[in-house]
Amino acid sequence: MRRWVYLGCALLVFAVQAGQLPLTVNEIGLMLRSGYSSNSLMQELSTRHFADTVDEAKEKTLVKAGASAELIAALKSGIYSLSPEKAAAVQEQIAVAEQRRIEQAEATRKSDAQYQARVAHERTSKSAKPDIGAGSDAISEFLKGDLVQWHNGSVVHADDTALANKKLIAFYFSAHWCAPCRKFTPQLVDYYNRVAAQHPEFEIVFYSFDKSPFAFETYIREANMPWPAIDYAKLKGKEAIAKNAGDGIPSLVLVDSAGNVISSSHSGSQNFGPQKVLADLDAIFAGKAPARVASAQ
Repeated sequence: MRRWVYLGCALLVFAVQAGQLPLTVNEIGLMLRSGYSSNSLMQELSTRHFADTVDEAKEKTLVKAGASAELIAALKSGIYSLSPEKAAAVQEQIAVAEQRRIEQAEATRKSDAQYQARVAHERTSKSAKPDIGAGSDAISEFLKGDLVQWHNGSVVHADDTALANKKLIAFYFSAHWCAPCRKFTPQLVDYYNRVAAQHPEFEIVFYSFDKSPFAFETYIREANMPWPAIDYAKLKGKEAIAKNAGDGIPSLVLVDSAGNVISSSHSGSQNFGPQKVLADLDAIFAGKAPARVASAQ
């Protein structure tokens, strides 16, 4: 932000030097800070004139900028002042130019922010993308035919299109034997039931760390998981997904449909917990960028 302020100051000083508009208190202050002396400014005022007034607040501004008592007295006396009509016209020109500068600075800031976000995304994509195949629907294709779901009292195969058109997929790494997991899962079920209908682009997929198919199915049934799970028998071929799970469960890893990591419970040796990913999801749903981008494990 400070860089934009300095840039704005430099542009205004340049405009004052290049054009021959009468001066204002703000411009005189900028010129004093950029190295003009009070004597040189009075010489400038003799040809450029003064299109402003000096009240108590503006006098303090000039004193802070380094104006001499002689310069301030001359400005207050009106010897350099334009007529009220000409001063009003100049103030309007200055206001238009300042608004244009603000708009240009904001456009530049947004362009710079978009570029930085794109660079960050590209770096993350290269480092954190699981080796599951290329393409914008890589996750859906990778898991096609391998998903199951709790339905009418039993675990059944999920529709092959369960992940079609999903742009945000949160892999939930958990297990029935894990007490913290069993404590967190009801919170995740509540979260899913609250947001899933409003955000059809979002899905959760359960990746089991259970030690048997029986424990896997028991966990799904007891938790009444409303999302699909990777079939326990197919987990061995899906280790690529688990490489971002971190060192502890419960863990959430949010990816896009191509497998690029957007947010994770873990970053290196740090464990932020699955609530961090839910907070990032809330930010995304609200149209904001996540607090931070997770790195690959």
